[in-house]
Amino acid sequence: MSRYTGPVCRLCRAEGAKLFLKGDRCYTEKCGLTKRNSKPGQHGTRRGKMSEYGLRLREKQKLRRFYCLNETQFGAVYEKATNLPGQTGHNFLQLLERRLDNVVYRLGFGVSRNQARQLVRHGHFTVNGRKLDIPSALLNPGDVVAVCEGSKEMALLKENSEAAAARAIPAWLSFNSEAMSGSVVSTPIREQIEVPVNEQLVVEFYAR
Repeated sequence: MSRYTGPVCRLCRAEGAKLFLKGDRCYTEKCGLTKRNSKPGQHGTRRGKMSEYGLRLREKQKLRRFYCLNETQFGAVYEKATNLPGQTGHNFLQLLERRLDNVVYRLGFGVSRNQARQLVRHGHFTVNGRKLDIPSALLNPGDVVAVCEGSKEMALLKENSEAAAARAIPAWLSFNSEAMSGSVVSTPIREQIEVPVNEQLVVEFYAR
C-alpha cells in the first residue's frame, strides 16, 4: 500500500476519533473532527448497523492510522507481537509505542508522528550516543534518545523542545529539556498507552 498523501483530517472523520495527525491543531477548534463530526463523502451522514467484521476492520484501520503505518509495516509488527509471551494485544501496543519515531513524538520533538518520522529519517537523533535514522527501531528501557549536536540549533527542534517542556510526558519516559534528550524508563504498560482503540478487536481481526 502506498503512502497516503491526502487530507489527514479526512482520516479522523472516517474513523470518528481524533488520531492527532496534525499536531497542535488537533487540540484546537480548528480540528477537522471538531468542525465537522461526520464521515467524509456524499453519504457520510448515513449511519447503519455495522457487522462484526466491520467493527474489527475499523479498529484495525484506526490503530494503523493512529501510528501512521502502512499495511505491510503494521502487519509485520503484529506478527512479531504474536511470538512474544503474554497478551498479543498488549504486546502489539508496546511494540508500536517503543518504535523510535513514536518515542520521538511522545517526547515532544515532533508535533505529529509523521513529523517525528521525517526528523528521524533525516538523521537528527542519536540513541545511546550513536546516530540512528531508522524510524522502526525498537527502544528498550535505559535507551537514551537525544538531538544530534549539529541539530540543536535547528529552529523547528528548538521550538518543539521548548513546547514539550510544558507537556505531559508519558510515565514510561523521561525528558530533559536543557539537554534536548529523553530516555526510556520502562516498558509501557497498557494503562500508560493512550490510544482510542480496543486492541482486542484488532487481534480478532487478524485471527479470523
